[in-house]
Amino acid sequence: MKEMSTALIAPCGMNCRLCMAYQRDKKQCQGCHGDNAYKSKSCLQCIIKNCLTIQTNASGFCFDCEKYPCRRLKDLDKRYRTKYHMSMLENLEYIKINGIDTFLEHEEKRWICSECGSILCVHRIICPGCQSTVVFPEDGH
Repeated sequence: MKEMSTALIAPCGMNCRLCMAYQRDKKQCQGCHGDNAYKSKSCLQCIIKNCLTIQTNASGFCFDCEKYPCRRLKDLDKRYRTKYHMSMLENLEYIKINGIDTFLEHEEKRWICSECGSILCVHRIICPGCQSTVVFPEDGH
């Protein structure tokens, strides 16, 4: 993840590099801030990504919105905490308190396979590199 840039962190706090659409070999999504060519319909229509407040605020993140956390972000966070071992709200709070560079360093360590060093996918319980079962930490940050 060393080349991970801030452009791959979505306004909601999702690390796009961990998404299965970003990791696929063919028709790779370039993340929320990237080209729309291979994004799914749901990503293209994402209300959070397309929020005018987020597009015009200084940080580009949800935490700079007067409605933070809005119902949509709370619902997304609940789904990811329940199914994918990631919290958008924890990510956003971490970025807000510690800065994006520290967040990126933390993500680099957290989402690496302990067996082979591959980047893990938040949507899969199997490492894409060595096919070992991933044990996700309970504590996000």
